Order: sequence, then structure tokens, then C-alpha cells
Amino acid sequence: MKLRSPILAFFLLVLAQITFAQQFSRAVQPYVSEQGKFVALTHAKLIDGTGSAIKNDQTLIFKDGIITAIGPSSTTRIPEGAKEIDCTEKTIIPGLVMLHEHIFYPKPYDGVFSVAQMTFTFPRLYLAGGVTTMRTAGSIEPQTDLNIKKAIIEGKMLGPKMDVTGPFIERPGTPVPEIGPINSPEEAEAMVNYWSDRGVNSFKVYQNVTKEDLERVVKTAHARGKKVTGHICSVTYREAAEIGIDNIEHGFFQSSDFVGDKVTDYCPAFKRGRTLRELPEDSPEMQALMDYLIKENVAITSTLPVFEPYTGREVVLGNGLDAMSPEIKESLVRRHSRMQGRDEASQALFKKQMAWEKRFYEQGGHLVAGTDPTGAGRTVAGYANQRVIELFIEAGFALTDAIKISSLDGARFLERADKVGSLEVGKQADIVLIDGDLEADVANIRKMELVFKDGIGFDSQAIFKSMKGKVGMH
Repeated sequence: MKLRSPILAFFLLVLAQITFAQQFSRAVQPYVSEQGKFVALTHAKLIDGTGSAIKNDQTLIFKDGIITAIGPSSTTRIPEGAKEIDCTEKTIIPGLVMLHEHIFYPKPYDGVFSVAQMTFTFPRLYLAGGVTTMRTAGSIEPQTDLNIKKAIIEGKMLGPKMDVTGPFIERPGTPVPEIGPINSPEEAEAMVNYWSDRGVNSFKVYQNVTKEDLERVVKTAHARGKKVTGHICSVTYREAAEIGIDNIEHGFFQSSDFVGDKVTDYCPAFKRGRTLRELPEDSPEMQALMDYLIKENVAITSTLPVFEPYTGREVVLGNGLDAMSPEIKESLVRRHSRMQGRDEASQALFKKQMAWEKRFYEQGGHLVAGTDPTGAGRTVAGYANQRVIELFIEAGFALTDAIKISSLDGARFLERADKVGSLEVGKQADIVLIDGDLEADVANIRKMELVFKDGIGFDSQAIFKSMKGKVGMH
């Protein structure tokens, strides 16, 4: 053992150096614009992701992918050998940590809702949009997603660090043909064990599962060290919290808790929507539900982009219309034109849901963020992630809180807050450089210049440009 220890130590040192000096494939290399091992970002406006006050004229230094110093530019010494990048009139924020993402996009056909895997466009667009860590909140091709995760780690594909969620766990009744239903709690348990063995990080139950299904999924997943989230309806939010679910998706948009004659294990989709529209914003019943979720430490994922109304808003959120393939672009524009002026009810519910999410957060609830690129096809990877920040500001959140929810709070849920989610000494250099003052105008979030992941700087605008006209095909 004494002879092997120095050899092992030397091997680990060499391995660490190789890992940082990562070799990228020819598909990735054109978008790597900064690969310096020792970098100083100087004179930046800094939003650190912790919720702390915004700081002006700051210098952040990282070496070998780890942040080593942060402080006022006037007093922070630039070490010899560090490459200096002047960030005057620019903003730096943490890499975004988004918890409801997918590597697929809706492609309905002949009136049937369907989704298709976007293996090549979506991982690139997530990274371009500032996402350095993401969770796929449900997969239609989980093995593909696991392979994408591996290829990104190996430098063969562009994309964020990925937490892969297993296939949707759902009973018969879903209209999505890509989802394979279970027929018993035993099948749900088998699914959890099968995909845990293959490396997925979490599981998601869907709208028609039974309480018994959820109980089995939670028990099995927790025994394997995995977390469970849900887009639920047949099971209420309170019932799911009682069972021990870790996370519920879509804010309060999917809550069936307020349907007076709800039948156990049945999703009253129509009644749920009507009840939420009629529920007063200051409802004591909603307050009681929030109190219980906070008590049970159930995280709520805000996915405002997928619910954003049509009225007076963009066709593809975040200015991503040109990313769409020509056929899909034409379809989206046509549908958007038809919807204008007929979306007032959606607009009213959207505003109320924003208020509920803000109240939940302000009262101590664990709110995290995502986009869910499904729905009407207006929510697209990368573009929608930037739009999340704008929508939080529209909802009345402070800019520092909007960034914190979209970074550190997500990292805490993933149990990665010691490494990512905020700009702090000792953490990985996951940093987004924005060409503008984000505090002066939140729309500058769309002017991302460099996205650093583990200290490697990727050209955001070049990636976006390369994907124009391709979403929906690949």
C-alpha cells in the first residue's frame, strides 16, 4: 500500500489535469470561445444567486474551473498569469439551474398530441440560454437522455450538466402516445428499480396515477436515494405531500385540491380548471394548502413559460421564432394569429397563479424554476429559460430573487448547492456573462455573451445562430 499511494496520487493529479484540459469534438470546438485555465472577469455588475444585494464594479477570478476570489475591482488583485476579461457595463450571474426541462418538443399530428426527441438542438439551446445544470422532468427516451448526458461529459456534445428523470409513470388514459402506461403499483416499483439501475436521478408521476402507485414509487425511489416529482391531478397536492412526494410541478396550475366532489384517484380535469379560475386570489383554502406544503418541505416548480397566454405576447417566448423549422414556424404563427383577443380568461388565471407562486415563496416555500417545452409549442429550450427571469419580474419578484430561484434554489433541491447555483469562492465556475445591465432592464437577459461551465466559456450567440431553422427536426 505504501508503494501504491504515491502512484495513485500522481495518477489522480494527472486525471484532474486531463479533466480540466478537456478535449472537445469537432462539433463542440467551434463554440468554445474561452478555455483559459486562469481567468479574471473585471468591473462587472454581479448578482451572485444567493439573494444578496447586487454589487457593482466587481472582479471574479477562477482557476481550473473553480472560483478563487470575488471582490471590488478596486481592491481585488489580478494574479500574474490570469487572463483579464473587461466586463464594464456587463452583468454576471450564476449558471441557471432549471428543474423542469425536456429533450423533446410537441409535434401533434392529425389532431393527436405527440412529442418528438430533440437530441441535437435542445441540449445546445439550453446551454446557449445560460442553463449549466438541468433536470429532465420526465423522459420519453430515457436511454437517449442518459447517452446525451454521457456525451456532454465527454466533450462530444454541447449541453448542460444533466440530471435525468426516468420515463413518465402513468396509468392508462394519457393522450400522449409516447408514454407507456403502468397497470399496477408493482409495475411502478419495477420501473423505478429498472431505471435506477441504469443511472437516472429521479422519477416523475403523471396525471392519472393512484395514491397506491405514488406510495410505492416514493417508497422505492427513496430507498434508492432518488427523489420523486409529479405533474398530478388524480392525486391532490395535499395527498401527495402526505405520501412524501419531494416536488410538485407547474406551480398551482394543476392542483385538484379545491374540487368539492373530487373522486379518489380520478383526475377531474375540467372541474379543476374551472375551480382554479373561480378561486379567489386571497383564498384561505389556498393559504392552508401552501402552509401544509411548506411544513412538509415539498418544493414547487414554477413553469410560467408553458402557461404564458397568447394575448399581446410573443409567438415563441424569448424571441425564438427563427429557431423553428419552416413548417413549424408557419403553423405557430397561424395559430398565434387565430388566438389573439380570445385569451382573456387564460390571462386572468396566469396573473393569479403568478401571485400564488410569489406568496408561496415569500412565506418560506421552496420554489424552483423550469420551462416545460411542451404545450402549444411556443416554449423552446434556451429561449424560454431566459424568459423565465423576465416572467418572475413581471410577477413582482425582485431581480435577486428571480435569479436565486433559477439557480441556487434549484441546486439546493438537487443537493448540489456546495458546487453550483451561486457565485461563491470554492464553487464551480458556472457563470453567465450578459452584455448589458440586467438591473436596468431585465430584457438584457437575452444578450448572453459567454456561458461558462466549469470554467469553459461557450459562445451563446454563436450557438443560438447555429440552431436557427432546426428546432422540430432534430
